[in-house]
Amino acid sequence: MWQKAAGAALLALAVGYFYHTNPELPEQVLQYLSLPHPSIQSEPTLEQVIATAWETLITPPAHQWGRVAVGVNACVDVVVSGIGLLQALAVDPGMGRDHEVLHSKEDLKEAFIHYMERGSAAERFFTDKEVFQRIAQAAAEYPGAQLYVGGNAALIGQKLATYPQLMVLLCGPVGPKLHEMLDEQIVVPPESLQETDEYHLILEYKAGEQWGATQAPQANRFIFSHDVSNGEMRALEMFVASLDEFQPDLVVLSGLHMMEGQGRQMWEQRLKEAVATIADVRNAVPVHLELASMTDKDYMNSIMQEVMPIVTSIGLNEQELLFLSQAGTGPHAELASWGGIPDVGRVSDILLWVLEQHGRSDPESEADLTRIHFHTLAYHVLATVDGHWANQVAAVAAGARVASIQACGLQSIDTSKVVLKAPLEFHSSHGEPREKLSLNPTEPVTVWHRGNVTFHLAPVLVCKQPLRTVGLGDAISAEGLVYSEIRPQLPFL
Repeated sequence: MWQKAAGAALLALAVGYFYHTNPELPEQVLQYLSLPHPSIQSEPTLEQVIATAWETLITPPAHQWGRVAVGVNACVDVVVSGIGLLQALAVDPGMGRDHEVLHSKEDLKEAFIHYMERGSAAERFFTDKEVFQRIAQAAAEYPGAQLYVGGNAALIGQKLATYPQLMVLLCGPVGPKLHEMLDEQIVVPPESLQETDEYHLILEYKAGEQWGATQAPQANRFIFSHDVSNGEMRALEMFVASLDEFQPDLVVLSGLHMMEGQGRQMWEQRLKEAVATIADVRNAVPVHLELASMTDKDYMNSIMQEVMPIVTSIGLNEQELLFLSQAGTGPHAELASWGGIPDVGRVSDILLWVLEQHGRSDPESEADLTRIHFHTLAYHVLATVDGHWANQVAAVAAGARVASIQACGLQSIDTSKVVLKAPLEFHSSHGEPREKLSLNPTEPVTVWHRGNVTFHLAPVLVCKQPLRTVGLGDAISAEGLVYSEIRPQLPFL
């Protein structure tokens, strides 16, 4: 260090002497001195290194999808400040408490606070139609309220439609306002059009935002609705019937979570019908199932037992993954919640368990499930059964990149607006045997194997000031699917 200091002092003395004896110091010398010298330039940040590496890693698959059919939940999202709306409804802050179904404004307040203090997303059904309509009207009139395309299927369709090479079919309850907002590239069958829109209310909160004694640890949202069309998945049969004419390369299914709020008797019967309907598709094309927030363990277990084995791929977040394990008494089911960034080893354990119990990790299994795309705020993991999928390094990186871009409301990564929160070191499992792994920013997809399942982990550059959190999971799954390639030797190809 003293050598550098001495060198700098000598340089200063030499320049001072030269300037004293030559007042007309040449312009080019001044320009040279003003340039950042290679030896003293600041090192690039981890965020910059990762963003640069993504540009090389994220390459399209050799064989891309041409036609994708998406169904069946669609609506109009009304996005408002959660605290602002509850204050406008004359609701006072208080203690949080979870509710599987909402019956009143008090239930809404308690459930909102319960998830806000955890910084977690959730979605609930509101049973009282008249009260919901009054709340919806107040939300629509609230200053700054914004209307967006909503529903997992419609959001996935919107994201897929940004790729000109893709033709996208969307089936679901599409009212006039939603139809007006959809990308013109999306094909909507006439049977999907209805006279009125279904509205979902999105109560957002920012990191650090406070209401009473509750402070949000991170930005997120609470969603609720009184949506019977989506709740009963009324468009499912029509969706499957439309596939014969459309002839998709890939089917994306979502909306099963909406049935939970309709009561056990309804969902038990409707789920059987859904399974029979999906079974008609499974041998023709791969099916991706997008999950969402649920609270009924019996219902989640039924989906796990009956639906997961007949789909090819699923997408889910950290809450849904843990609840899946709790419902099926899988690994780490004793955890009440993750308590911060989910441990990679525990996530890996549950993903492997799902593929072993309900997927095709055993070559002799009759199940179709070979791919799980897991996403959480700090990182994503793609777990695939060997021999079934290609280009998954690019797929998981593409999902991570779109999470950063969309959360910040930008067209590309701005490294000054994001921060790396993923662990730099982690383990392949929470138990033994386990492998110690590390994140290499220059090659920011970490790969490990457990049996015949391969795991790909990509860090997320988390947006410091997210503009909108709704639909991030849908964009992540859609982007991951666009960059994924299914192996041609599979029977449905």
